[in-house]
Amino acid sequence: MTGILSLITYSPLLGVLAILVVRGLARPGVNTDAAVRWIALATTLATFALSVLMLSSFDNSASGFQFMEDFAAFSGLHYRMGVDGISVLFVVLTAFLMPLCIAASWKTIENRVGEYMIAFLVLEVLVIGVFTALDLILFYVFFEFSLVPMFLIIGIWGGKRRIYAAFKFFLYTLLGSVLMLAAVLGMIGIAGTSSIPELMTYKFDPMLQTWLWLAFFASFAVKMPMWPVHTWLPDAHVEAPTAGSVILAGILLKLGGYGFMRFSLPMFPQASELWAPLVFGLSAIAIIYTSLVAFRQTDIKKLIAYSSVAHMGFVTMGIFSGNVQGEQGALFQMISHGVISGALFLCVGVVYDRMHTREIAFYGGLTQRMPWYAAVLLLFTMGNVGLPGTSGFVGEILTLTGTYQVSTWTALLATTGVILSAVYALSLYRRVMFGELSNPALAGIKDLDWREVAIFTPLIVSTLYLGIYPASIFNITEASVQALVSAYRAAIGG
Repeated sequence: MTGILSLITYSPLLGVLAILVVRGLARPGVNTDAAVRWIALATTLATFALSVLMLSSFDNSASGFQFMEDFAAFSGLHYRMGVDGISVLFVVLTAFLMPLCIAASWKTIENRVGEYMIAFLVLEVLVIGVFTALDLILFYVFFEFSLVPMFLIIGIWGGKRRIYAAFKFFLYTLLGSVLMLAAVLGMIGIAGTSSIPELMTYKFDPMLQTWLWLAFFASFAVKMPMWPVHTWLPDAHVEAPTAGSVILAGILLKLGGYGFMRFSLPMFPQASELWAPLVFGLSAIAIIYTSLVAFRQTDIKKLIAYSSVAHMGFVTMGIFSGNVQGEQGALFQMISHGVISGALFLCVGVVYDRMHTREIAFYGGLTQRMPWYAAVLLLFTMGNVGLPGTSGFVGEILTLTGTYQVSTWTALLATTGVILSAVYALSLYRRVMFGELSNPALAGIKDLDWREVAIFTPLIVSTLYLGIYPASIFNITEASVQALVSAYRAAIGG
């Protein structure tokens, strides 16, 4: 399937072109918003179909990169693309969530609809590009430019404090990336290549590895986001439109975890082993601290945002455990969190679109008026706290198992986060859904409509399917994870 990755990556640009043509050819005064929405939805569905086609042709038994494209571009730069078991599912996840975001924005976005849809389509190009790039320069370009459309989405279509939140998001993430750029240029100068597969086998000097590891860590830790550089996330989530929050939590947070697995462990193994205790400590603090902070929130969206920070703590400790259970758990947790957190933010969007407030105290007794919504929210709440049978359980138990093998105390401390997550999540559900319907404003609130049911159905199926049959993920990731762990263990002499 030659060229399939480029086709998947850049196909959303066809939607951008179509939107521009429709708007350009429209007569003055003619509203093209409906056509723009349908073009964006059709484009993202086509991209998802292409990603499924690619996944169906993916060889699960191969640990190397597949569907590779490699040719010289200009001035010595190369265009290299490919996917392995670590990256292929992130491509599918991105393509899966995008049409749901377009559908979720169908009625809520009424101003600058064309620009909004173009921003999402361009964001899809850049994020998929991050996961498919096999050239260090190309990766960096995709990685950094993915900030721009999200900055615009928050800054233009966000809430009252959108400008503050957008600039905070942009500056936090950009600052760490400046150090990564210096490391990228240094690595290319030393190794004489920008090819990621070649750099994964290049043996950098152990002393140099420390500096390179720290430079990449500065960027990826902010993206995750790890404690204490997580403070941009709650503000960004609260001010972003619903679909923006879905992509932010479902996809953009995963760029950091993917970066750790693609660069930190294989390229800087000695430094990764040296700094693993630091990562374990920060992960344990993130899990416990942000869980406690989440419990005190009065805004539903901010509570879920802090929950995301805690769940990413499980991911980082799993990655740096350096064993198969930890790596598999971290990958599964990222995929699962992308589905569940995206669904939770969509659930918040449902009541916000009706009542225009996210204050927990405003609600109560919604089960009496919204029984179907109550059932949907309960499922994703259970998934978020790691109930067995949902996808949230599998990733957490594996990351804890992998971490326990190398750091007992970290695993024990992180386990308290499972209990704390149940406390704040179930408390939120009780306050919003149960009790008397005492607020008169809620008397006329309507249950899920057909569009919302259509959005939630694939998310419900995914959460239950992955929870009951996690082998569907592990079969794809196993060969690449085994290769990663074997190379890492060989490099550190383990």
